[in-house]
Amino acid sequence: MTGEHRPRKRFGQNFLRDSSVIDRILEAADLNPQTRVLEIGPGLGALTDRLLDLAGRVEVMEVDRDLVARLRERAHPRLEIHAGDALQLPWEQLLSAPPYTLVANLPYNISSQILFRILDHRHLFARLVLMFQKEVGERLCAVPGTSAYGILSVLCPLWFDIRRVVVVRPGAFYPPPKVDSVVLAFEALPGPRVPVADEAFFRRVVKAAFAQRRKTLRNTLKAAGFAEADLLAALARCGIDPQARGETLSLEQFARLAQALRD
Repeated sequence: MTGEHRPRKRFGQNFLRDSSVIDRILEAADLNPQTRVLEIGPGLGALTDRLLDLAGRVEVMEVDRDLVARLRERAHPRLEIHAGDALQLPWEQLLSAPPYTLVANLPYNISSQILFRILDHRHLFARLVLMFQKEVGERLCAVPGTSAYGILSVLCPLWFDIRRVVVVRPGAFYPPPKVDSVVLAFEALPGPRVPVADEAFFRRVVKAAFAQRRKTLRNTLKAAGFAEADLLAALARCGIDPQARGETLSLEQFARLAQALRD
């Protein structure tokens, strides 16, 4: 399967080898000859080859220099290779012809960081089909009042519709990970799901609310630097109990609270 390449733990390499899972990913990606695809972490290229069969152009980001060399051996006219760390590469400069469909089997250790990067560059993407550790996928689909509900449960649905595509067992990979994975499909919305006047400020409020999950909104937001009097007034205007915890607030409530704190 891997030829002479030994999977590297430091890059979180678990190579997808189950063709039925690849079929489900491609179905969710809904590709055509006009689609431009970005694949992060193509690895040995099992999914890359199928993407090239269906899409008009495929660009890949790969950090492992040995795998970059293997990809270059393909010399495919519709394949463009960006060598480097997807967390560091200049997406705005490299991805010059949006919108893209982003497809990725994300390394577990950087999946949340990649999601924040995607949110920062969301205008580049029309659709995402991403593989996560199942626990992370559950967080992305979580609803208020559940233990899985967190920062990304709020931030991602602001800009995307999210649905589960398929749960993937460890045996679908080489080497097999110790946990199940899940593929999620993200469809970009034409605008934010709820009005957000200042996204950076909105994110600050959401992150602060979840910074200390056991503490109340009054305490977590005060610790984040919000003046207590202003905070209590904003909570009152929104009809939110200061003793509530961040995990109980809906996306709409977070948006109203951020606006009240900003006004």
